[in-house]
Amino acid sequence: MTLAADLWAGSADLAAAAREHPFVTGIADGTLPRERFAGYVAQDAFFLEAFARAYALGVAHSRDRATLESFADLLAGVREELRLHDGYAARWGIDLAAVRPAPATLAYTEFLLATAALGDVGEVAAAMTPCMRLYAHLGQALVPRATGPYREWVDTYADPGFEELAATLEALLDRLAAGTPAVRRAYRRAMELEVAFFDSAWRPGGSVGGQ
Repeated sequence: MTLAADLWAGSADLAAAAREHPFVTGIADGTLPRERFAGYVAQDAFFLEAFARAYALGVAHSRDRATLESFADLLAGVREELRLHDGYAARWGIDLAAVRPAPATLAYTEFLLATAALGDVGEVAAAMTPCMRLYAHLGQALVPRATGPYREWVDTYADPGFEELAATLEALLDRLAAGTPAVRRAYRRAMELEVAFFDSAWRPGGSVGGQ
């Protein structure tokens, strides 16, 4: 088993918690209140800008051309996600420039940026992989039953191109990292923060999981 597969399997409980979260199931069946999804889009756009900066730090810290090019390709993928959010914002009147990050959003972005700035590239890959793998997993799990106004969101993450990006990051993780306690903590913490992000979107103003 690869390191990426081992870490994913070790967080199967958190993946299930995300997949079965009422926010996520509400996206799948179209029953999620629009105002909650709009709030999520605004927070996720703020998060994705930080995610892009973390990829940029990965580019800066790359020790070889292959790693640099992989991080650059992943950064381009985030730009596509941001365009999706821009589309929702334009249609629904969301002012992304006025977003005030929620505690759960700040907890996640500060964790990612601190890891990207201070950790080695293996730890950076470990901290960033859960977001990509979890969203690819959710898209693929939800697409057979997705209906309603959020089908575009599901289709984005179920797309083979997004799976390819997730696999690219997992390949980086396998190549750059060892199964050290620091790497395992970074991966697990990112998974915890993913679930906390959905909690925050479902119950705005709620507490941050794991803190």
